[in-house]
Amino acid sequence: MKKYKPDFNRLRKVLTRDGEPDIVPFFEFLIDAEIITALTGKPVNAESTVEFYEKYGYDYVMARANYGYDAFKLAARDTAALSRGLRSYDNENEGPIQDRKGFDEYDWREIDKTVASPMGEIGGILPEGMKMIIRPPKGVYENVIRLMGYEPFSCALYEDRQLVGDMFERIGSNHLKIIRTCLENSDVDKIGAVALGDDLGYISGTMISPELLRQYVFPWYKEITDLAHSYGLPMILHSCGNIESVMDDLIDDIKLDAKHSFENKIMPVEQVKRKYGNRLAILGGVDMNVLCTESPAGVRKYVSDILAACAPGGGYALGTGNSVANYVPIENYLAMLDEGRK
Repeated sequence: MKKYKPDFNRLRKVLTRDGEPDIVPFFEFLIDAEIITALTGKPVNAESTVEFYEKYGYDYVMARANYGYDAFKLAARDTAALSRGLRSYDNENEGPIQDRKGFDEYDWREIDKTVASPMGEIGGILPEGMKMIIRPPKGVYENVIRLMGYEPFSCALYEDRQLVGDMFERIGSNHLKIIRTCLENSDVDKIGAVALGDDLGYISGTMISPELLRQYVFPWYKEITDLAHSYGLPMILHSCGNIESVMDDLIDDIKLDAKHSFENKIMPVEQVKRKYGNRLAILGGVDMNVLCTESPAGVRKYVSDILAACAPGGGYALGTGNSVANYVPIENYLAMLDEGRK
């Protein structure tokens, strides 16, 4: 790929659906460390991350807040070409908070200005034209599930609804405070948007009912989105799964600006653009199965077809349907980018 001059205004035009940009920008919510290391030849840190995003044609750098929760994990052998040895998974059967005692005794880490330290590191070395997209650790729903375990959480919905409410109150208020602290302790001129990653669904529907999402999750989305908008920043949601039943909530009530993560088995991105593109920016959508199993030539043809359907009118940025995971063939990832830039 030829040298690219970044300009966040190009991506902002997509996020705000303010007409067609001069070229279609790229967007990813997550790029695995193994991919960054393979393509820069360097361990992942602020410098190599910025180098990667600039070199491969992005107008932004994703900056994750320095905060997290200790949850129970399972692990299995990572069979990816760029293996990390073991791949960890959330433990759906149990978590550190399964009852009131666990909630009261959990070590809830204090939120202070150190959560914004990655924004300071990255912001200090951003190339001209680039901005940061900031994000908290995972999402409101995901963190509740990770800390409780999906099975204990499901039982608590019937047996201890107060605990469920307290969990969402704690995680939601933490997320709001984390984002506010990042904004207050960073150079806001170097921040271009806020992003939230919260996998709400699976193939056929949402992980919990739309009614429960509206009760426990979406009020926090609304507060976070309102906070981002108060700074003039677009709000992006990355969510896997079929969340068709709550799209109107996300668009009309929460006022989300952009949605990322699409899967052909649920709804191809071309169809998503036709259905929602006049109300919401559409990001990514290059299906992971295609990206991982097709030849580079096949990826190019597939990407070309997506751009023909999604680029006209603006409101679209090119990228994967989920993430640049360490099992994505490098040659296919680069073919996607090169075809997109053409």
